[in-house]
Amino acid sequence: MSTATEHPTYNYRVVRQFAIMTVVWGIVGMAIGVFIAAQLVWPALNFDTPWLSFGRIRPLHTNAVIFAFGGSALFATSYYVVQRTCQVRLFSDTLAKFTFWGWQAVIVAAIITLPMGLTSTKEYAELEWPIDILIALVWISYAIVFLGTVKIRKTSHIYVGNWFFMAFIITVAVLHIVNSLVIPVSLFKSYSVYPGTVDAMVQWWYGHNAVGFFLTAGFLGMMYYFVPKQAERPIYSYRLSIVHFWALIATYIWAGGHHLHYTALPDWTQSVAMVMSLILLAPSWGGMINGMMTLSGAWHKLRTDPVLRFLVVSLSFYGMSTFEGPMMAIKTVNALSHYTDWTVGHVHAGALGWVAMISIGSTYHMIPRLWGKTQMYSVPLINAHFWLATIGTVLYICAMWVNGILQGLMWRAVNEDGTLTYSFVEALAASHPGYFVRWLGGAFFLTGMLLMAFNTWQTVRKGSRAPRVDSAAQTV
Repeated sequence: MSTATEHPTYNYRVVRQFAIMTVVWGIVGMAIGVFIAAQLVWPALNFDTPWLSFGRIRPLHTNAVIFAFGGSALFATSYYVVQRTCQVRLFSDTLAKFTFWGWQAVIVAAIITLPMGLTSTKEYAELEWPIDILIALVWISYAIVFLGTVKIRKTSHIYVGNWFFMAFIITVAVLHIVNSLVIPVSLFKSYSVYPGTVDAMVQWWYGHNAVGFFLTAGFLGMMYYFVPKQAERPIYSYRLSIVHFWALIATYIWAGGHHLHYTALPDWTQSVAMVMSLILLAPSWGGMINGMMTLSGAWHKLRTDPVLRFLVVSLSFYGMSTFEGPMMAIKTVNALSHYTDWTVGHVHAGALGWVAMISIGSTYHMIPRLWGKTQMYSVPLINAHFWLATIGTVLYICAMWVNGILQGLMWRAVNEDGTLTYSFVEALAASHPGYFVRWLGGAFFLTGMLLMAFNTWQTVRKGSRAPRVDSAAQTV
């Protein structure tokens, strides 16, 4: 690793803005999630109002947590990391400012249109065509800022975290533009240019790779910077990190068809997706092991450093969910899990356990440094947040695992005469306790985010401005 000193002309303004909005949108997105989870326990909570119905609010939740919370975290950390590792200011302050305000405009547009029922109906791509155009403009600007900063770097090498950020930015641009090709028929109504099964295949090529690149590669860029920094240890194996990068991006892009098992998609295409999903296990675990082994000689820090605990536990969930995903892609396993709450549990093992926790840990690392403080206002509050988040995640995913297997088995049960043993309503009634536990887990996680907001506010407002003693500040 090369030596880097703090540079007084870094553009930290846009990083601060995105860091604050990461916390804000985290609370908003998770509060919406807790609300719709409560609707499945107490259905009257939709108040017979179409704008509050599960079908309209659920895509608002996914957009808020993935693109508002996760997206803001990615913007903040990538802008922070690329400046420090390249030792230069962002390529364009004007474009960086546009990415912030443009991204917030996208989120506000989603908050307005989705409850109104204005949607393309595509998973993770529900926003209609005018908003899609704005997303494309913001994202292309993001690519110019990030790639331009790498181009003008003062270091000879490109740090591996930036490779992951670049792959995520470029691939998401391609995914979004291709999947959003539509024929507009009015200001807020359009139809996909792709027919039938092809549309489904393109959608899940997009949908799974939104997970693969937006929610995996981007956050691995975070991991490769913030885990070594917080642990004050070099990454375990730089060579393994490069192998991990190329293996992951070469494999992930082929796996999306496993969302379409037992559908009209050609059987050979489903099988290719299944095989590539299984191969994907190797690079995924390579990255997880690399992150974990970085703590060699530093495991004792976990006793006193809750920020490092967030980062390490996120790697544990990353390893678990990237094992579970390939297993669920096997056709025989998928025959049980498909359309059940098991899928919901798997998604949230990655979303809460991996994405949210690595984002929270990275944000806790950045905030004192961005505002020139010695540390966060309250370390005990970070510790409380850690346990609320961990317990909440475990409650959530265990409830959904139990529900999912229960539903799969009940739906497949048949009597001797071939009739179904259970009705769908009976399976739904049996799932009710699991929905309550899921809501409780989500409430735990949301409470932790509220503690983070208070801690962040107090850090910015009251934290000490004394020089920070940080032995890791002199290394990239």
